[in-house]
Amino acid sequence: MKLPLFSLPLRYFVVVARARSVSEAARQLHVAASAVSRQITLLEESLGLPLFERAPRGMVPTAAGEKLLAHVLSATEEGHFLLEQLRGLAGRPRVRLACTEGFAAGFMAGALQAFRARHPEAQLELNVVAPDQVNVLLRQGEIDLGLKYSLSPEKEVAVLHTVQAPVMAVVRVGHPLAGKPRIRVQDAVRFPLVLGASGTTSRRLFDLACSQQGAQYVPAVVSNFSPALLSMMDNQDLMPAGYLTVAHWVARGELKALPFVEPELQQRRLCLLAQAGRSLLPPVQAFADLLVAGVGEFGKRKVRARPLRSASAMPPGAAVSA
Repeated sequence: MKLPLFSLPLRYFVVVARARSVSEAARQLHVAASAVSRQITLLEESLGLPLFERAPRGMVPTAAGEKLLAHVLSATEEGHFLLEQLRGLAGRPRVRLACTEGFAAGFMAGALQAFRARHPEAQLELNVVAPDQVNVLLRQGEIDLGLKYSLSPEKEVAVLHTVQAPVMAVVRVGHPLAGKPRIRVQDAVRFPLVLGASGTTSRRLFDLACSQQGAQYVPAVVSNFSPALLSMMDNQDLMPAGYLTVAHWVARGELKALPFVEPELQQRRLCLLAQAGRSLLPPVQAFADLLVAGVGEFGKRKVRARPLRSASAMPPGAAVSA
């Protein structure tokens, strides 16, 4: 038997918030749309504030609506976990993750494989999304952990772990610049550039450094999928990227990651994020510990890190300085 963990108005609210539509929520709930609207109105009146913006594009949660959704989903997740414990059932531990594209094929894939080896009963979910979407999914309670590069302080989420994550010049070991300890963007633009899409943090910082130094370039290849770029690189190509994006290729001796001289390319951090104000369930905490250990393993020569802290002990948006 499934026990109800929140009221009917809250249940309807969650379905509408996810579906972004009263009619679609009514279809999923097998009730009339008027019944859904009535429950949403009752909930808003009882709270004394709007939970949705009624827009042509659908029902968009307000800031208060997003906070309520995250709270309800978090309480429900923890409630189900508690029920499993009370019944004496281990169940299948579930960890829901989101990361940006640069981590997915190498670093995160290795972390998932390692976690499965230790916890073969675990159920893992990975979403590969844009940086801003990581925060949205966390606020809405759709994921447990998020991993991303960040250019500014994180708000309305808990920062579990953060390290400096400069943009590096990634080249094949046979590249003419491969033997240099540091390079300048003026040197980089003399070679064919394979670049991430314009919205990526590495591309934004590289463009900023080029603008500051008066360096102009025409990219050889642009893609929003870094494994494709890495697989096609030859001995003349250069790719601005984060160290963890290419750590597995560097470990295999196929690529080198060289630091840039320009300070503009140092203005980035790697952040492991969780929901603000929520304690991590044991399987989620275990995966967070594994990610932090992985960052230390691959980045110890490139970044400086501080110890992991639990989400419940950290204020929303607080970052660990390094």
